[in-house]
Amino acid sequence: MNPDFSEEKQIVLRFYAQLDGAAEEDIPTVMEQFARDGYRWRGYHPFNEISSAREVGESFWIPLRQALTSLQRRMDVFIAGQNSVAEQGGVWVVSMGHLMGLFDRPWLGIPPTGKIAMLRYCAFHRVTDGQIAETAMYFDIPHLMRQAGLTVFAPQTAAHLIQPGPMTHDGVMMTPRCPAAGAETLALIERMISDLGQWNSGLTLEEELRRTWAEDMLWWGPEGIGATYTIERYAKQHAGPFRATFTNRSKTRHVARLAEGHFGGFFGWPNFTAVPADGFMGMPSTDTAGEFRVMDIYRRDGDRLAENWIFIDLLHFWKMQGTDILARTADITAGPGSVTTGALV
Repeated sequence: MNPDFSEEKQIVLRFYAQLDGAAEEDIPTVMEQFARDGYRWRGYHPFNEISSAREVGESFWIPLRQALTSLQRRMDVFIAGQNSVAEQGGVWVVSMGHLMGLFDRPWLGIPPTGKIAMLRYCAFHRVTDGQIAETAMYFDIPHLMRQAGLTVFAPQTAAHLIQPGPMTHDGVMMTPRCPAAGAETLALIERMISDLGQWNSGLTLEEELRRTWAEDMLWWGPEGIGATYTIERYAKQHAGPFRATFTNRSKTRHVARLAEGHFGGFFGWPNFTAVPADGFMGMPSTDTAGEFRVMDIYRRDGDRLAENWIFIDLLHFWKMQGTDILARTADITAGPGSVTTGALV
């Protein structure tokens, strides 16, 4: 096995170049050219799971390209590695950043603005025998809705931001990195998962966080929760309210988990389940367990995690609780006098 994963990276880079440069009508063909038989695509609600590369092109990429014209991919992280989840395995190539375009036509009932819009995304591709065998791609649709003037969730406990890439500007790895650095990053992520997956360490939340996080950590959370800075504010603006709200959290499980250099990440389908026993994000409490489909990307600085970009399929979670956010969007933006901005909460 080539430890620098350069072959797998080149396949994904060629795929991106052809996909992003293709005419709309050619996108399904590009998808089929790079996908293996039995291709599996896991996406953010309402796309969910698709088992046909052509259908991914037709149902996701073409409508997105028609809505966000002059679309360009702006990568902030590009890494690869061997999946440490033994039962899944494989070499995965990961990219994260924004898909930026001019929001010229409606998408999923979200009204266009005619202005720049940036759709946060993260994609994990399993590459084998020169083709992409499966993809998980999460994106932040509520964040796009907010850019269109729709307040999807309220109150948001942290900040709404167009999120930057790594402070160190070194997340796009086109050349090999020291394998030992990736192993150190992955081990730190594993320790963090072990700590935060318990919720009963006997430590205060801030003490628990300081075991694996830098004091000036940056947590780039999804729309509906937001971004927060420093352990103290992260505990106050997200982790504390989240733990106080949710009960019956299941064990954490992942499909893929890997690291390269000072960056690493994982995703699950779902990562865990939990019950929103108290109000959260302006939504009512329920007694129904919901699935958290999550992608996380991390930057390590020394022996601590310094930055974390998080993608959570909140549309899927709240639909499981009986609230269809996209249907509410269609209601508020349709009809006579079509409202183009407003609150959905």
